[in-house]
Amino acid sequence: MSTPLVTVIVPGRDVAAFADEALESLRGQTMAHWRAILVDDGSIDETGALFAAATADERFTLIRRPTSRGLAAARNAALDLVDTPFVAFLDADDVLTPRALERLTGTLTRTGSDVVVGAYVRLRPDGAGGYAAGDVQPWVRAATDPERLGTSLDAHPEVSGNIVAWSKVSRVELWRRLGLRFPEGRFYEDQIVAQRLYAAARAIDVIPDVVVQWRERADGSSITQRKDTPAVLADYLDALRGGIAVLDGANQRAAARARVRLILEMDVPPLVRIAQHHSDDGYRRAVGALVRELAARADAESVALDPATEDLRTAATLW
Repeated sequence: MSTPLVTVIVPGRDVAAFADEALESLRGQTMAHWRAILVDDGSIDETGALFAAATADERFTLIRRPTSRGLAAARNAALDLVDTPFVAFLDADDVLTPRALERLTGTLTRTGSDVVVGAYVRLRPDGAGGYAAGDVQPWVRAATDPERLGTSLDAHPEVSGNIVAWSKVSRVELWRRLGLRFPEGRFYEDQIVAQRLYAAARAIDVIPDVVVQWRERADGSSITQRKDTPAVLADYLDALRGGIAVLDGANQRAAARARVRLILEMDVPPLVRIAQHHSDDGYRRAVGALVRELAARADAESVALDPATEDLRTAATLW
């Protein structure tokens, strides 16, 4: 096997229904010089067996964890084993597009930047027992289209809206220099990590190519589908605030403004709609507090919001 250029970290827990498709998307990459570290995070279904079978291909390595410690801990365990110049992430229920690694690693190799960010789409249930890929959403397009090479947060603050771990490739040296790891025991653990990478990067590349298809599970079991749960909401709000705090601490004012606007326009509306009918008064108070906090900041910094967001903001200020 040729010397691998990038390590793809693939954590999974009880995702046997989807893991084969994720692994096949790696095997089908047009760029073959990769390795993958699979982390079975205490699965009780056939995920571990599927991961073990994949190691017949020497590019795959398996870490088995007898009990689940969560997505962040699984990623961190694999990060300790990375010995390639670049690192990427793929959740075991998602799918890489065929040219994803070629485009992402090729871009970084050509430019010398620290991080490259690509676009992604949702895989949603198609009503016939399968999944269909949707369109690139506006906030994803704003972060990655058009292509920008060797840019920065100052020059392109909208890249701060791409906060997922798995739509980018970054230099391992940057992770080592920052001592960067995912915060364990929490949901939405990738938001703060993404902002730290952006803030510390010497240069950032963005490409409009769709590199990942992100699955919205038909059974509603994805974390992003459970924002009506108070414990999930608490971590979600902490992650939103924490990402902004990273940008503030790095004096990235334009990126922080862009992030506040995007949260108010994209994250807040569904939370307000859930809160309006939620049985837990604490849920409403938590959402209301976030809305008031970010709305006050938007006013102070003259951040223009769309009219629909203004209406929801008015409702939430009463909680």
